[in-house]
Amino acid sequence: MVENQKNLTPKEIVAYLDRYVIGQTEAKKTIAVALRNRWRRMQLSAEMQKEVMPKNILMIGSTGVGKTEIARRLSDMMRLPFVKVEASKFTEVGFVGRDVESMIRDLALTSLRLVREEENEKNQAKIEAYVENKIIEKLLPPLPEGASEQKKHDYNRTFIQMQERLEKGELDHLMIEVELPAAQIDFVGANVPPEMANVQESIIKVIGAMDKKKKKEVTVKAAKKILEAEASETLLDEEKLKEKAIQKIEEGGMVFIDEIDKIAVPSTSTSRQDPSKEGVQRDLLPIVEGSTVNTKIGTVKTDHILFIAAGAFHLSKPSDLIPELQGRFPLRVELDALDEEALYRILTEPANSLIRQYQALLSVEGVTLGFEESALRLIAKYSALANEKTEDIGARRLHTIMEKILDEISYHADEKSGESLVIDKQLIDEKLEKIVENEDATRYIL
Repeated sequence: MVENQKNLTPKEIVAYLDRYVIGQTEAKKTIAVALRNRWRRMQLSAEMQKEVMPKNILMIGSTGVGKTEIARRLSDMMRLPFVKVEASKFTEVGFVGRDVESMIRDLALTSLRLVREEENEKNQAKIEAYVENKIIEKLLPPLPEGASEQKKHDYNRTFIQMQERLEKGELDHLMIEVELPAAQIDFVGANVPPEMANVQESIIKVIGAMDKKKKKEVTVKAAKKILEAEASETLLDEEKLKEKAIQKIEEGGMVFIDEIDKIAVPSTSTSRQDPSKEGVQRDLLPIVEGSTVNTKIGTVKTDHILFIAAGAFHLSKPSDLIPELQGRFPLRVELDALDEEALYRILTEPANSLIRQYQALLSVEGVTLGFEESALRLIAKYSALANEKTEDIGARRLHTIMEKILDEISYHADEKSGESLVIDKQLIDEKLEKIVENEDATRYIL
């Protein structure tokens, strides 16, 4: 996890993204500046903070060029509430499906989880002490009333000795009886209106009150996990957690809306479903502009949430979105298509590159996998060629081609433990040359 996420400079954000996403420098810079502006805003006076609105971003580019990967890495990088949603999954109010407010309700739950994790980290010492005391109390019989000072002294000494043994893991094998947490009945979905959610939560509480806690004998090692959750629940103030979670969303929440082009209505379209798409856009507008949404943790104002939308716009264009929505995404970045050189770099450079992934997977079976430089170049060439001949799916083509190349090796890997295998140009040609030359074969196989 990157340290001091909120204070990262644009250069630091871009440098982090460069480790995982090849190219797309303009998109990275735009997002980096938008994120830095979030931090800058929080340094202003309260009056000025209200005036500085987030500059939402629209990313335009074909599938597989890195739009979603940039969003995913931002999520990993930042300790801020972040959700990714697909615009095509939303339906207009009044229709069966997910309403647009559900993304803010999802964001609220994400924020609460983040805040709880942070508070657990801050209170780690208290939680550990709570768990230790609970376990030792169960292992060490309590002193009878009126015990002598000597017995109290001996008891305290034994308690300390058991603490030391517990920390070393020497007591992990012993069995103790603990109360299991009450079964979590959660049928309150993110798409359920808040009023209905409140009714459902009331029913859950009634059921929970009737449900007696069950006791079970478990090892000390297993009990630690159960008691940690109990300690967290006992030591943390749930209402304060919710307040912090709402503050975290309103100051730094981010929503990535993928496939926004799927709700655009092309000017040439005559489809009867188009009014529904426009309805989703109109429902989305107040959320992006700034409104108040009721969630399970309280009301959330969306005025300063940063929205990043992305789409390929093959069949439509950004101007096909309703004008009001276009105006709420003032920053536009166009991502570059991936050529042969870019595909080669994606294959080899990122910290999580496909080559490293396959090498790691096969190392589990004791197989050492290597690639000749000429073979890697050829994989990139065939990937680019397949993208040209059929649909351009960007870097995702590399996944398909790598599976085709390594299918036999992966299948027989358990028989090749201890061997070192090198993928050369000849093997790539044998596997792919005829398929790529035949357009129909490329379409169906690659």
